[in-house]
Amino acid sequence: MEPKVSVVLSTYNAVAWLEKVLWGYAQQTYKAFEIIIADDGSTSETARTIERLKHELKLNLIHVWQEDEGFQKSRILNKALLACQTNYVVMSDGDCIPRADFLEVHVAHRKEGHFLSGGYFKLPLSISETITPEDIVAQSCFDLAWLQAKGLPKSFKNKKLTAKGFSQQFFNQLTPTKATWNGHNASGWKADLLAVNGFDERMQYGGQDRELGERLVNLGIRPVQIRYSAICVHLDHKRGYAQPESIAKNKKIRQKTRSEKRIWTAFGIQK
Repeated sequence: MEPKVSVVLSTYNAVAWLEKVLWGYAQQTYKAFEIIIADDGSTSETARTIERLKHELKLNLIHVWQEDEGFQKSRILNKALLACQTNYVVMSDGDCIPRADFLEVHVAHRKEGHFLSGGYFKLPLSISETITPEDIVAQSCFDLAWLQAKGLPKSFKNKKLTAKGFSQQFFNQLTPTKATWNGHNASGWKADLLAVNGFDERMQYGGQDRELGERLVNLGIRPVQIRYSAICVHLDHKRGYAQPESIAKNKKIRQKTRSEKRIWTAFGIQK
């Protein structure tokens, strides 16, 4: 089937998590998609896993890799964006398993002049490790009763997994969380992403996705909240790349983007 949507997944040396995520995409009700795996310098184990799953799961997988030079996610995402062969791009991470209707929701809500802002449902490490391909096929890992039996605590956030129909729309409007470009769950038109020159490659960990969204808003692209509609579960892991210096630098770049209403970054796809 010819792809009509491109899914970009970022990854780095996390094959166990990536495999679970790709099992999630193999269950999608919407079938006309390709997956671009934006690999920020993983070892050959990731490449072997991708090649195996391409045949095992019958997925259209494209592996975009760069040398490991530390956390350079913005750079590899720009390369992945250029590799997309369709005009609509869904971005997520290699640690976020999508519910079976994930892409169907993104496709149903997309419209010109807008981008879509989703979220994730964070799982504790203990549950993340126990999820099997069989659980993903059965969609058990999105079932609240199943998760609570595994030790998931009670929380208002659990409504992300149970909201349906009108309640999804209600909670999307009610949530105090601002609609932003979130790297784990967002989508937009490729032409709009290219019009702002993609991600700012000066930015490492800490808000580089939000900054892209801020430039889209400055361009006149309006965000739409779908955090209670487009569901993915986040597999827990350590974040050794989260450095205070990087976060502080990125905050300054974002401040300039907002105050000067910048649309274009000189440090993006086109140099």
